[in-house]
Amino acid sequence: MVARLKGMHGSGIEALTHLGQNYMVVDRSLMPEILQVLRNEEQFDYCVDITAVHYPKREKQFDVVWVLYSFPRNERIRVKTQIADGASLESSVPIWATANWLEREVYDMFGIKFDGHPDLKRILLPDGWKGYPLRKDYGILQQDNEWVQINLGIESGQ
Repeated sequence: MVARLKGMHGSGIEALTHLGQNYMVVDRSLMPEILQVLRNEEQFDYCVDITAVHYPKREKQFDVVWVLYSFPRNERIRVKTQIADGASLESSVPIWATANWLEREVYDMFGIKFDGHPDLKRILLPDGWKGYPLRKDYGILQQDNEWVQINLGIESGQ
């Protein structure tokens, strides 16, 4: 499968295995097309999860990871790309409807935007919340004290 994808798209795709689990690292520019091919031609018909990992010391601070599953093949694969802080990715909602809330969660927790998303807004935190709690530079006890005071009328308990 990876050889075929490399043949179609050239470099920018690397296949790796870690602890018996397959994953691909894909250049950001190839992501929409690769995800579409995985869905339509390779039968990865279910987007299980989309998440991110923050590496604040890297130039491209974020890994964004799609966990895909193929029911016909009974196979799972992870597809990963790296992006810089402030960069965006093309939404995968047109490919998998399940990506809708998953992309909203990545936006809410990491601040990563998905271009073309039908309703990209916070899903877990209130709309006015400042910051992105799953970034490594967001303190473990940090919270938006201003939002807590205005909306809850209490002082932070932290």
